[in-house]
Amino acid sequence: MTHAAELPAWAALSVAVLLLFGAGLALVGAVGLLRFGSFYERVHAPTLATTFGIGCVLVASMLFFSLVQSRFILHEVLIAVLVVITTPVTLMLLTRAALYRDRIEGREAVPPPPRSRR
Repeated sequence: MTHAAELPAWAALSVAVLLLFGAGLALVGAVGLLRFGSFYERVHAPTLATTFGIGCVLVASMLFFSLVQSRFILHEVLIAVLVVITTPVTLMLLTRAALYRDRIEGREAVPPPPRSRR
């Protein structure tokens, strides 16, 4: 088995840049979560950071382990597909539940429900 020190310089630099970019996106999402005031504002930043940040980390992982093990690694592709599918669906369900709750409670800052199409 080879070690990380045996990676070519271009690969080590690429993996490091992708990991730093992914971590930076996660940090931006966390700051957005803390900075914004309402639930509807807070839910957007972490969702984008999760999707793009984890994408960078997964590409870095694929590159690193593909070079270290001398074969193409596909586990990360499955993880990426699941994250890309589940994150927006979770965002939509949470937002709709909060919107429904706020409408029931009669909060003024919530947009009215859409008119029915009859």
